[in-house]
Amino acid sequence: MSEIPAGLFYTEEHEYLKPTDDQDVFLVGITDYAQGELGDVVFLELPEVGEEFEKQDVFGTIEAVKAVSDLYVPVAGEIVAINSVLDDDPAIVNTDPYGEGWMIRLKVREPSSLEDLLDHEAYRALVD
Repeated sequence: MSEIPAGLFYTEEHEYLKPTDDQDVFLVGITDYAQGELGDVVFLELPEVGEEFEKQDVFGTIEAVKAVSDLYVPVAGEIVAINSVLDDDPAIVNTDPYGEGWMIRLKVREPSSLEDLLDHEAYRALVD
């Protein structure tokens, strides 16, 4: 069974948003379920700091042994940091998707847009 922590926001496309110390900035990555479905992650293409995206825009790609998939921005916002550690070791996404395997820090444009996302219970119902 996939790990689905409480306190995060989830999308039907299997991305998560994890709160940070800054109330408008969230870590974004793929869920434990998603990394399990993809298999061993071998490469990530991530955006540049400062790029802005609208909700559901593709912000990058993830390449695994099984497939290549697009990564979608859960809500509109600006990239304020990328996890450059993943350049050298993309497999961290497999071993620690909710910790060191985060991909981008996103400054959310409209905090009310988080209400459209799934909580951990709704996401569990989606993947079970």
